Amino acid sequence: MKAERFDLILKGGTLVTPAGPRAADVGVRDGRIAALGTLDPDAGEQVIDVRGLHVLPGVIDTQVHFREPGLEHKEDLASGTAAAALGGVTTVFEMPNTTPSTLTALDLQDKLSRAKGRAWTDHAFFMGAAAENVEHLAALEQQPGCCGVKIFMGSSTGSLLVDDDETLLQALRNGRRRVAVHAEDEARLRERLALVRGGADVAQHPEWRDVETARLATQRVLNLARRAGRRIHVLHVTTAEEIPLLAANKDVATMEVTPQHLTLTAPECYQRLGTFAQMNPPIREARHRDALWHAIDQGIVDVVGSDHAPHTREEKARSYPTSPSGMPGVQTLLPLMLDHVNAGRLTLERLVDLVCAGPQRIYGIAGKGRVAVGYDADFTVVDLKARREITAKWLAAKCGWSPFEGITVTGWPKATIVRGNIVMREDELQGDPTGQPARFVETLSGDAGD
Repeated sequence: MKAERFDLILKGGTLVTPAGPRAADVGVRDGRIAALGTLDPDAGEQVIDVRGLHVLPGVIDTQVHFREPGLEHKEDLASGTAAAALGGVTTVFEMPNTTPSTLTALDLQDKLSRAKGRAWTDHAFFMGAAAENVEHLAALEQQPGCCGVKIFMGSSTGSLLVDDDETLLQALRNGRRRVAVHAEDEARLRERLALVRGGADVAQHPEWRDVETARLATQRVLNLARRAGRRIHVLHVTTAEEIPLLAANKDVATMEVTPQHLTLTAPECYQRLGTFAQMNPPIREARHRDALWHAIDQGIVDVVGSDHAPHTREEKARSYPTSPSGMPGVQTLLPLMLDHVNAGRLTLERLVDLVCAGPQRIYGIAGKGRVAVGYDADFTVVDLKARREITAKWLAAKCGWSPFEGITVTGWPKATIVRGNIVMREDELQGDPTGQPARFVETLSGDAGD
């Protein structure tokens, strides 16, 4: 009997599997996991020694803004996916608020074409909901390479802003896949704009975009989702007040939090970082951060995503409120969360659920999210004991800065492997960009391996 051969073997690591941590080797063939167990290293065309390291499923960041097309001075698909790979992320979902917005099948195809041969990670793109495409969303969400529909209830520009109940309900009734929602109440934002219009201290940002702005929008979209019979995913939840609402509606709603809201607090972050701490929804005081951690502990939080939203230093340095909201985060997502693991705030298994299995469950990603035979050979190899400083030199995002520069973390990505291709090792990108569009259970036609 001919011995099994593998394209790649990861030898001697601790695998984080659905059954828990396990000391075992991984064999990869044709871009998929072919075997787990004790494997003969001579059976591998390539062997990587991962003794003393943990092998996680490939990390999936389901909320990034890579700014292409139209805003490439801030970021583009090549630089954004490079940052992702350096941070241990193997798949990204990119948002539709580019220029032009992603509203049609042609817009989506343009992004997929731009990513081909330039993306270091696998990827998919959100279709934006707007009044002009709401009747077509059911067909648009079925396009290959589309991860679903994104609704902006507040804090967007042009037709991507959908703040009236009639259009929201139409969007929710047109389609079947889970819809991602930015939940801030636009009417309340406009009413409260006078608090900061004409100039204010950036510490007023969470006063303008207050708790009630978030709570009102989340309650509204939950009511509409139930009327429409549609599943929703509420992005970047920031308030203690939203958590009971979401916990009471788990049959229709899942929720995301970001590393920024789990790590930073007001007013300290605004005093230290100024407008570089400005994002939507805002960083809030410690009671909200503590509530988010409690929600993680209680199993209410489903996903951690970065909301990577870069702007240049010059743009961020403008006086508030003319300064843009958003900060980079795809490269620092995993180091920050590994540091929280080492601090005892969550277990490594819970982290894997939040950044690997959770995204897979919510969006129906085919072949990703776990270390198991038959799944894509996507791995994030980490050293839980490595102590490293987050430095500007390490960052790959075009904007060149991070609110976490100068912070030392414990836990670091050592290798990023996408479908058996080593794309990052020891802080260096490897080979050429080979990222492909992610596949989804609800859009597959024919053989899932096509």
